[in-house]
Parts: sequence; structure tokens; C-alpha cells
Amino acid sequence: MTLNEYSSLLSKTLNISDFQDISLNGVQIDAEDREIKRAAFAVDASLSAIKRAVEWNADILVVHHGLFWGRCETITGDHYKRVSEAIKGNLMLYGVHIPLDANETYGNNAVIADLLCLEDRVGFGDWKGKEIGVEGRLREPKTLKDISETLGFDWDRVRIINPQNREKFSSLAIVSGSGSGEIDEAIERNVDLLVTGEIKHEVYWKAYEAGLSVIAGGHYRTETFGVKSLMKMTEQLGIECVFIEEDTGL
Repeated sequence: MTLNEYSSLLSKTLNISDFQDISLNGVQIDAEDREIKRAAFAVDASLSAIKRAVEWNADILVVHHGLFWGRCETITGDHYKRVSEAIKGNLMLYGVHIPLDANETYGNNAVIADLLCLEDRVGFGDWKGKEIGVEGRLREPKTLKDISETLGFDWDRVRIINPQNREKFSSLAIVSGSGSGEIDEAIERNVDLLVTGEIKHEVYWKAYEAGLSVIAGGHYRTETFGVKSLMKMTEQLGIECVFIEEDTGL
């Protein structure tokens, strides 16, 4: 499989053309087409992630947070350093944002739901007419700590609203990254718990006073699931893969 064939496969698998997104999803930096042997994966297209991918001789770096976000941006400063490093390393950069949150097989929210054995799933969390999250019921009710451990969250860094509402939780809504915009929908749907990455200060009292429990495991941590899932899919194609861990702690 060539590099261009692989990037086209990603775009088709994730249906990137179906989504309106602030990210310019797909190939963000091109490279010489060739037989793909190595693929690197990361949450963010940081300079260090690009350098590590180049040092590992990757043909492509697949990220959730790319470099281009729907506006004309000058290639200067830190932006220049990232772009230049990829071009010098003949590294293709592929970014995929909202489609990787929403995908029912490889998406962040779907994988979280799989790990929690969530049943009776329906869509949750509107993004410009597309549901990107998941709502459902746990096969067996779990404590907040059980949920945190299942998802690999750092219990010492987890943030929780209304932890005392119940000992174990059954109905869940899941939206990776920042879940502040889905507080109202979670309240309206009367779920026991919203699982997300981070929440903004201004929505705390809305959730608290409505009796909604929220567990925020970290924006970065909840968005590792999608790229790791794509990595597993890629390994099945016979391509050597590596995940570049750069936990921001946020």
C-alpha cells in the first residue's frame, strides 16, 4: 500500500467529507508517495512529536489535533518549525479532528464506550448537525473509581462534579475532549453521569445545581483512544506502527 492509498483509506474510513470542522481534516502536509512501511500516531502535531516521528523514519504521522484550523495562517515562528521539520523529513502529516471523535468504530467516544461495555447506545452531543458522542447504559453499574481505572485515567488528576450522587452509576453520556457544551443535553436526557475530558469553570454550577454528575479525565487522555484505535487498524495492514505519548496533563 502506498502512502497516498493509505491516506485515502483513512479519509474514506472516517468519512471526513461528511463533517463540517474547524480542522482541515485529511492530508495537511504532503510527502513523496511511496510504499508505506512505518506510521506514527499522536494526539497533537507538536514539534517534538514531528521530530520523534522523523527520527523513527515514519512515512506518516496521524494526529487528532493537526496544524491547520480553517484560517489562512502564515508559516512563521513555531508554526514554521513544525512544518519545516515534517517537510525536511519527507513526513506526511494527516490530521483528523471531529470525524475521529464521532466514528462508530474507531472514534474516541466509541472506543470509550467499548471499554465500558456500554449497551443500548444512541448518539449524543450535536456538532453542526452530527452526533459525535455516545449515550447508553453500563452492563453492570460502576463506581467513579472503577470507571476511571477502566479508562486509564489518573485518579489523582480526575475532576468530578457531584461525586456523592450515587455509589454506582448506570446511565452514561460520553463526549471526549471538552464536554462543557454538552452539559445541557446531559441534563435534559437525565443521565447519571457525563464522561468527558475537561469542563469549563462557568458550567460547574449548572451541572451541580441540576444534580448531574460529571467525571473529567483530561482532554488529552480522552483523545488518545481514537488514534490508538487507528493504529491497531493500521498494524493489521502489515504496517509497523508507534504511538508517540506526550501527555499534557490537561
